[in-house]
Amino acid sequence: MDTFAGIPAAAPGFYAELEQNNNREWWLENKPRYESLVREPLTALLAQLEPRFGPAKIFRPNRDVRFSPDKAPYKTAQGAVASFQEGVGYYVQLSADGLLVGGGCHTSSPAQLTRFRNSVDASGTGESLEQIIRRVSEAGFTVEGERLKTVPRGFPREHPRAELLKYKSLSAGRELGEPDWLSTPAAAEEVARLWEQLRPLVEWVGRHAAP
Repeated sequence: MDTFAGIPAAAPGFYAELEQNNNREWWLENKPRYESLVREPLTALLAQLEPRFGPAKIFRPNRDVRFSPDKAPYKTAQGAVASFQEGVGYYVQLSADGLLVGGGCHTSSPAQLTRFRNSVDASGTGESLEQIIRRVSEAGFTVEGERLKTVPRGFPREHPRAELLKYKSLSAGRELGEPDWLSTPAAAEEVARLWEQLRPLVEWVGRHAAP
């Protein structure tokens, strides 16, 4: 595995071009650029961070267009996840907009939702999550996830954590753009620093909302 040297400055530009040329011919002609500008640097980054954040998976660049009216064959962003446990982990994405980092829980089942909502309802674990969300937000992350429009059945509308109870999945992300350190080896420690800020949220959902 190559030593991580940074995300090349030309990487966001690759995705800006792909947005205008999302077809198989362009992709095949430019695939060596994808490998050198995107896949190989991200692979090296994730390998360096694996001892602290878990094994990582880089998503396939191909879109699943079987049931989509949009038949563009390739994703206009490269995402990857470092797994804390199944369905829970730390996220990084590269696109024409630059770098995005995040973390949380992106999957849910009825059993998971029950555990999550019971933990939000309980004063100790629920207040702990409130504090975590507050700190994450103050650090510049956007808290997001699939949400119900109303408080789920079985909980009072005036519940002190009504807004948190509406979540079906819970994560936080921060768009970084193209900071000066992106194309340098320091990018690994910057991503690690941001993921550490998300660790309390990742660990909370890992305990209370994971499979």
